[in-house]
Amino acid sequence: MTHATDPQMQACIDTCTKCHQTCLHEAMNHCLEAGGEHVAPDHFRLMINCVEMCQTSANFMLSGSALSRRVCGVCAEICDACAQSCEKIEGMEECARVCRECAESCRRMAGSGANASAGAQERVPADDL
Repeated sequence: MTHATDPQMQACIDTCTKCHQTCLHEAMNHCLEAGGEHVAPDHFRLMINCVEMCQTSANFMLSGSALSRRVCGVCAEICDACAQSCEKIEGMEECARVCRECAESCRRMAGSGANASAGAQERVPADDL
């Protein structure tokens, strides 16, 4: 059975999935092989956090969670931080670019809620969790 997904949400799911794949591949291959600043604890930890958050964000959207917009907001913050870290290291341009795209897509999703633009916290009934 196929369920229709909002085009904006599907685009965000796709972008999160691409970011997850790119950061995981870069961390486990390029960074581990390059060593040095590529595996500095703060940078490498941030890359792995980005990997996990992008996958989590996609999973929340795919599951139809009422909390997915909030998760996307956090994902955008982490992707921005990862992009900033990657931009400081030679050879990490692709990872930084993909993280920036994901952050922008997640910001759009996070801001598409009725109260999100006003900064109000989304109230989620317990039955929706």
